[in-house]
Amino acid sequence: MIEENLLDGRMFFYLFYSGGKKVLEYQQEINKINVFPVPDADTGTNLASTVRSVMDMIRPDQSFKIITNSIAEAALIGARGNSGVIFAQFLNGINEQTCDCHAISLKEFATSLKNSVRYLYEAISEPVEGTMLTVIREWSEFMYKHKDGLDFRSVFIKSIEAAEKSLRETPEKLKALAKFNVVDAGAKGFVVFLQGILDFLKHQSIKSLLSSHRSIEIVEDIPELLHEKFNFRYCTEALIKGEDLDQREIESIIHSFGDSAVMAGTKKLTRIHVHTDRPDHLMNELRHTGTLTYQKADDMMMQYAAAHERKWNIALVTDSVCDLPSEVLNEYQIHMVPLNLFFGENQYIDKVTITPDKFYHLMEESENLPSTSQPSVKSFVNLYSQLLTNYDSVISVHLSEHLSGTFNGAQTAADKVSKEAGKRITVLDTKTLSGSEGLLVYRLSLEIAKGKTHDEVLTAWKKWSVNTRVLVSVKNMKNLVKSGRVSLLKGQLAKVLGIKPIIAVNKEGKTYLMDKTLSQKGNMKRVMKHLKLLINERKVWQYVVLHANNEEGAGWFTNQMKELSGQEPFAVINSSPVVGAHLGNKTVAVAFMYE
Repeated sequence: MIEENLLDGRMFFYLFYSGGKKVLEYQQEINKINVFPVPDADTGTNLASTVRSVMDMIRPDQSFKIITNSIAEAALIGARGNSGVIFAQFLNGINEQTCDCHAISLKEFATSLKNSVRYLYEAISEPVEGTMLTVIREWSEFMYKHKDGLDFRSVFIKSIEAAEKSLRETPEKLKALAKFNVVDAGAKGFVVFLQGILDFLKHQSIKSLLSSHRSIEIVEDIPELLHEKFNFRYCTEALIKGEDLDQREIESIIHSFGDSAVMAGTKKLTRIHVHTDRPDHLMNELRHTGTLTYQKADDMMMQYAAAHERKWNIALVTDSVCDLPSEVLNEYQIHMVPLNLFFGENQYIDKVTITPDKFYHLMEESENLPSTSQPSVKSFVNLYSQLLTNYDSVISVHLSEHLSGTFNGAQTAADKVSKEAGKRITVLDTKTLSGSEGLLVYRLSLEIAKGKTHDEVLTAWKKWSVNTRVLVSVKNMKNLVKSGRVSLLKGQLAKVLGIKPIIAVNKEGKTYLMDKTLSQKGNMKRVMKHLKLLINERKVWQYVVLHANNEEGAGWFTNQMKELSGQEPFAVINSSPVVGAHLGNKTVAVAFMYE
């Protein structure tokens, strides 16, 4: 109820919602000018993800305190990237400095803004002026200076001018911006957020706000920037829960692993952000401080390549169950969306914050077997939005929809982002997994590298997408039973009889029991017998040997396949921990594709 010079929770919600919609609209423009602290071209996407989390999670309430608390918690949970965590900490500061009241006066609101700024500077290891920090501080100072003004609307309108002035001056304060003659991307995002609030103040139509659809603004006229490289590869984040978190210990840990360290939140819920080369080691240290309920580790080198060194017009995306050498992923700029692993309440990111070696060690020492989950729709939305800033279209290729919800999540995100961006995203179901999924993705990358159009690549896909096979030698049924792939009764019977299953994937993308033996050695020989029958029919294009912490078994299969096919393996890979979670330790497999 701004008309009475009081701001209640319901109106604050709609002000935030309007600002958030503006950020979603301009995320590509913000991405384009992203040069600091690293040139990974994702500041707009990160801010959009952060505000989208709030917009999706909370609903209006008359109480101002209830809304600020809900916004702060939702932002902390959904914060993404350096700018997102900083913005979340600012919102957390507002909540901490707000009275427990139904509505708040201009003076009280301006005071809470001014007092919340210190939360920002305390959260960042090395605060830098000329960034989002400066603009938030100077805008808050303006609001506080005019806290005795007549009404919210007039003071807020004048404050926009102060924020825009502060934004224009960011290159004067930060050499990295002056070098490329751009304003700070995070600061730009915050000003865009304020401009969205101003739009609502001018019209105050809740119906129009909630029903309107704003497409992502496509930016073509911002010149390409030649960026400097950065120190670390992964933009890494975690959400840590506990009853009394030792924030000094957490801060000490993240500072020891890299730079751009930010820590936001409370002693019960803390969000960390740091740039590092070893997200797996970082998470191993952090797991002792509390429960890791969320992790993220964006590959900034891949983001940089997509933004400034893209090789082709089509972006290729897959998931972490796709087993390919990292060199192939890098060379063909294949973007990976990882699945999640859980040991109890602690979450890990497949292949990123937990490596195969560490995974199998944890699995052996853990009382309970790990569980897995598909990537969130939001993960796909973030990646697709960022890629379409620089690519003409996206082809996203995933493991069988009968084995995971990953394909459906990717399709949901593709429909949403494609509509917003006005660009094409095609999601493909490989109807397989692991090495055979990897071979399909690799062959797709070769088609894209030839300069084929989106439709030409899809035409080629139809010709050879049915040409892969994978046979898996499983040591025991324990993980298959746990994952629900085999019933408890069958698993117990197999254990009693000592049965070693051979698993394959049919044309529909479902796993099935192809054969069984009574020993691991006999099982591996039986797999080769089936492979000889399959390969004698047609010529092999490429093959991959996969294993779950079983180099000896992989070596045996490699020698057998060399003799059978007359060629070296495309790769020998310690398979995705997600695959290991379902099939178990010491599993060995061979995947191949016909010519």
